Amino acid sequence: APPGHTQDGGQDTSFRWQCVDQPIGKLLFRRFLEGAPQFAAAGALWSAIEAFEQCEDTEREESAKKLRSRFFTPGGAEHCGFLSAGATAAPTG
Repeated sequence: APPGHTQDGGQDTSFRWQCVDQPIGKLLFRRFLEGAPQFAAAGALWSAIEAFEQCEDTEREESAKKLRSRFFTPGGAEHCGFLSAGATAAPTG
């Protein structure tokens, strides 16, 4: 099946299709996150992860440390407590 379509030919209603793959859906969802106090940290984390993915290899380690301290440290202003311990664990190896 082509991307964005279900097996029966209907539109894909998955989160990824609507809020990640579709530029207007992504923009609207990000604005929703950033405009709601309870979701603002999630919107900021999404932006920071996208910035991390674009940074040079030489900057990645420092950028990852900043991400962890900003979003994964309990008590921080932008702590994303909804993430699992596995999602926020520092990589090993």
